Amino acid sequence: MFPIIELPEIVRHYTTWFEAIFSEEALIQFQRYLSGLILSENKTVAGINRIMVYESRNQSSLNRLLTSTSYSERELNQQRLALLDSLPDTRMKAKGVLSVDDTHLIHYGQAFDGIAILWDPVGKRYAPAHNLVTLHYSDDQTDYPLYYQLWQPAELARIERGLLAAGVQLRADKVALKESKPKKWRQYLLGVWSRKQADPQIAALYESKLLIARRQLAQFVAANPELNVPVTFDNWYTQPAFCRYLSDELNLPYVGTLADDDQVVLKGGKERLEAFANRLKAEHLAAIEAGEKGIFHKITISYKGEQEQYYSYCRTHTIHNFGKQRLVINFSRADLSDSPRFYNSNRLNWQATGISRIRRHRWPVEVYHQEGKAEGLDKYQVRDLQAISRHIGLVATTYSLLRAASHDHALKHKLQRQLKYNLATSAPAWRRATQAQSLWSLATFIAVGIAQGQSLTELLSPLVAQLYA
Repeated sequence: MFPIIELPEIVRHYTTWFEAIFSEEALIQFQRYLSGLILSENKTVAGINRIMVYESRNQSSLNRLLTSTSYSERELNQQRLALLDSLPDTRMKAKGVLSVDDTHLIHYGQAFDGIAILWDPVGKRYAPAHNLVTLHYSDDQTDYPLYYQLWQPAELARIERGLLAAGVQLRADKVALKESKPKKWRQYLLGVWSRKQADPQIAALYESKLLIARRQLAQFVAANPELNVPVTFDNWYTQPAFCRYLSDELNLPYVGTLADDDQVVLKGGKERLEAFANRLKAEHLAAIEAGEKGIFHKITISYKGEQEQYYSYCRTHTIHNFGKQRLVINFSRADLSDSPRFYNSNRLNWQATGISRIRRHRWPVEVYHQEGKAEGLDKYQVRDLQAISRHIGLVATTYSLLRAASHDHALKHKLQRQLKYNLATSAPAWRRATQAQSLWSLATFIAVGIAQGQSLTELLSPLVAQLYA
């Protein structure tokens, strides 16, 4: 990577939004950190510090931004969201969608605070990782994270003591598993905690990913009472208690994701959704072959400016453990030869088109986690949990600057005039544009120096020395 001799324009352009949060010295480190997250291939403190010839400092100065500088992560997040709210295209809208998801930030080594051995669905193996829970916003023009929090593993000894203090009796045969079968003991203890968590004293013993998601959504509702936007989530979060909380406590519309083995309650009894869909499919294909109207209907939804088609069944059914729900079964192919997807909603008057559109907006949080990792989301080397959280907040800020820039006409026109090409609207495209602008600045620096009589060696030697220091 080439040396960075000045702050990229995108960082300079938006710095005023954050000046009140940081001291003068910390603001410089904040600017350098964001610049490095955008420009450096190595997203660690050492990697960022190495290429930042601009305001060249000792690595410890940049490290202190994460470990000891006094600033409020909450205020940083509020300013980040205020910046996005200042632009019409990135402002939250009535047709926007919230989505809840989590991702693993894999790190090898046990010295990291809050690390746990978690199943990695991508690598299909267990790996040491932090788990990040994100509440994300998406509409057809933009998307970005709203709130984020690192989940922390359950402290089993604390939960055991708390349950006993609250008068909850633990089975003696299960307590014996503590030494002989610790995994089963953990499952049992967390099961007891889950069943008793309606008691605030017991709920306070551990914050599960579901409780983190509940608190994030409650925070959103409190901060945005005028926006009754729906929330969507995958099968892991589609749990009866979570759905009831959204309906009864927050009055939020939701679109969840049911599994093949969830059950629909019919007059003849319960039936697995997989079997129910297969039966409907057979009836549909028989009707089509007979020249009659089928059960599944073609629908078209608009998503991010594109049109998508599905073949959909939509009715109100009782879903076991969930109660009355609007059930949508979608196929992507006209002959229904692909695997069905099952969605449920607490809005019983909604149609398949609206439910499918809302569920489609769950994908951007996956994209954020992927692109966020490209921006350094899982590249930290700090080990303190607060420092890790600060790093994640700075990555979210970087991602949001890239999102804002793609809808900021003044900044866009300025860079387009300088770089002589039209800028796309994606975060990766703006990252590349910022790299191009920094390369332009370096080339200009060299050209000016040569014009003033300096040799190429005189110009480049200090910069190269900084890179390899």
